[in-house]
Amino acid sequence: MIVDTDILIWYLRGSEAARRFLARVPLSERAVSALTVMELLQGCRDTRETRMLNAFVSENLGAVLHPDEAISRRAIRLLESHALRAGLRVVDALIAATTLEAGTTLATGNVRHYRAIGGLPLVGFRPGAAG
Repeated sequence: MIVDTDILIWYLRGSEAARRFLARVPLSERAVSALTVMELLQGCRDTRETRMLNAFVSENLGAVLHPDEAISRRAIRLLESHALRAGLRVVDALIAATTLEAGTTLATGNVRHYRAIGGLPLVGFRPGAAG
């Protein structure tokens, strides 16, 4: 399962719902796109936060998946199909393409960003959800 950036932001902000959500996914099955790591790094305010983020990624995620040519080509096709009609953005297209190329599921709190992409398995997350 690829975990979208928003879930990890909730987790890092101390959301119990996000902690429970991730806890239900075995470590070996938790992955993120390298773009998600980049987005999280972009939000770090100092080197201490950067170190903490790097430690979090290495301890709590089973894999960081890097874009390759196949992912890039698929992301371009997704943008051609969905940028104008559904407002798909570059990073979301790359994360969706990574999920499709890996043959897995995308967990996200932003289901509406991805809903238009046919064949993309989604698991929704709600930060206020119990359980």
